[in-house]
Amino acid sequence: MRNLRMLFLLAGVLPFTSCGTFKSYVASYSIGLSEVESPADSKQQFGETKVVSFNEEGVNKYRYEDDYIDIIWYVGLKKFNFTLKNKSGHTLKINWDDVSYVDVKGQVGRVMYSGVKYIDGNSSQPSTTIPKGASISDILLPTDNVYYISGQYGGWRESYLVPCVYKTPEAFNSEAPALVGKKLTIMMPIMIENVQNDYTFTFNIDELTNEAK
Repeated sequence: MRNLRMLFLLAGVLPFTSCGTFKSYVASYSIGLSEVESPADSKQQFGETKVVSFNEEGVNKYRYEDDYIDIIWYVGLKKFNFTLKNKSGHTLKINWDDVSYVDVKGQVGRVMYSGVKYIDGNSSQPSTTIPKGASISDILLPTDNVYYISGQYGGWRESYLVPCVYKTPEAFNSEAPALVGKKLTIMMPIMIENVQNDYTFTFNIDELTNEAK
């Protein structure tokens, strides 16, 4: 499928320390939905498939569609946002414990969705049922990107999907370009009539769109 691009634009950050402030160098990337792997023999089972990009209120979004599902993706800085519509004549089910994520280092991990407490991210999560013709809108957050900081100003934190903040221009120039060509992948099995259908959505980091200043 043709490569679809989105702009992964990260705002500058100025962290405070007890000794004052220091400037952070923040990378911006162009990220595209490069491939959707649908279940085997999808052209026979699910009809023709297609992937399109569109802009909605200034946000670039990406839609995959076949005869059974219509899913729209928006990739945020720290999580994946999606809306999934059941086009089939059957009830669909997502078993969240079977959904997985592959990061830019190729490491596989679990995901959590909205409503799950951070502390319970690695626990078993209830499945979601989608009646025919219905839709759900939710988020996917890699559980490995959630961590806790103790202390007076501590609490739960979320890491960026793509590492992007560097303390020096030297670190920026040596590390940020190395991420170009890396991939982010969501593997989402969907149950249709008690049969598991494996969908894989791959997002590619196409280019670094800025320089350290």
